[in-house]
Amino acid sequence: MSQTTRGTTHNYSQEGATRNRGRKPRINNFAAARAVAAAVRSTLGPKGMDKMLIDSMGDITITNDGVTILKEMDIEHPAAKMMVEVAKTQDAEVGDGTTSAVVIAGELLKNAEGFLPRASTRPLSLKDTGWQRQRRS
Repeated sequence: MSQTTRGTTHNYSQEGATRNRGRKPRINNFAAARAVAAAVRSTLGPKGMDKMLIDSMGDITITNDGVTILKEMDIEHPAAKMMVEVAKTQDAEVGDGTTSAVVIAGELLKNAEGFLPRASTRPLSLKDTGWQRQRRS
């Protein structure tokens, strides 16, 4: 995004960054957030699997704690970062249930993605097309 002030152009976007609009960026956002939820889903429950994490220094961490896994992941996608924030907030407020919170958020996104073809370009139209209708039935 650039803005001209008193004859000077200020560029606020990162070099090489592109701006996408429409349905494709929404689908990418859903996919990135669901990928984060899938990464911790297998750690859930009494038969949950441990994850082995290796950082850039070569240190190994073995854990099945969702917030630890998400903190150690190097995530750059904004929608995926929001899923990490869900886990951090859950950990800060309650101290437990981080994996469950991320998995539930991922499932809500999975269900919401089905409403996208019917939704217009307005974000609130997603609410109008599906969530309220689902609540009524």
